[in-house]
Amino acid sequence: MLTVGGLEFRVVQSALEGRVSRPVFVIVHGIGSSHRYGTRLQDELALAGESLSLDLPGFGGTATPGHPLTIEAYATLLGRVFDALHLVDAVLIGHSMGAQIVVELALQRPDLVSHLVLVGPVVNPERDTLRQQTLDLAEDSLREPFSVKRIAFADTVRAGIRWFLRETRPMLAYPMLERLARLRLPVLVVRGADDRLAPSDWCADLAGSVPGGRLVEVRGQRHVVHLTAARVVAAWVIAFAAPGPSSTPVRPAADSASRAAEGDPAAGGSAPGGVAACPGNAADADGEQA
Repeated sequence: MLTVGGLEFRVVQSALEGRVSRPVFVIVHGIGSSHRYGTRLQDELALAGESLSLDLPGFGGTATPGHPLTIEAYATLLGRVFDALHLVDAVLIGHSMGAQIVVELALQRPDLVSHLVLVGPVVNPERDTLRQQTLDLAEDSLREPFSVKRIAFADTVRAGIRWFLRETRPMLAYPMLERLARLRLPVLVVRGADDRLAPSDWCADLAGSVPGGRLVEVRGQRHVVHLTAARVVAAWVIAFAAPGPSSTPVRPAADSASRAAEGDPAAGGSAPGGVAACPGNAADADGEQA
């Protein structure tokens, strides 16, 4: 446990011992959740480097702040957590609202970040009302496996509906696309192909807003793809963060409905370096059901 600016953070190291100390992977959860969403991904990443996850203030059993926190405030505090842990050049992986936080941290403290991975990033500006987000979340949750429902219910109850709703407002207000477009870092966007909260066109716009941005869509998965298809997502993240030149991009598809089909790198398919850096092209990978 760390206290930064009077607020509690929990830092969780993978139970699996990493083979090497670099790269360092750090997973940041979304609203209403905790580090438990990232445990499977964290253990997979630990086979390739140091792997950490966090519980943000008010979530995962940490003390609830006395005032709402903006995305900018989360990022500033998270930078201080990194300083306390002597972390630099980390591969930051943010899920849902956590994707907003890692983008903002990369803008505030570029020295701390080497690569960004945005999993199920929010908020799609065409569906940026509390009512619409609630409906999309409910529909997505109904289709998730029971293991996801169990974690989601427990974490939301632990955080409390009041804190959840207070933090929804800054999440909905954060200008994700505008802020991301200011970065000049390697960016990988990952979504479940059936994710209603992070639709394909929105994720393609995000990937296309930065030079060399890449998009991977995992078939048969939804918003919590990094939990339900952890091995597949980890393979793409590890390949994405690996040193060395990218492979030659495939030719862009004619339209957003025509995607380039690429395999799971863990199963011998093409690595993310082969994904075109344009919003009209994406890798399409098979997922594993939890």
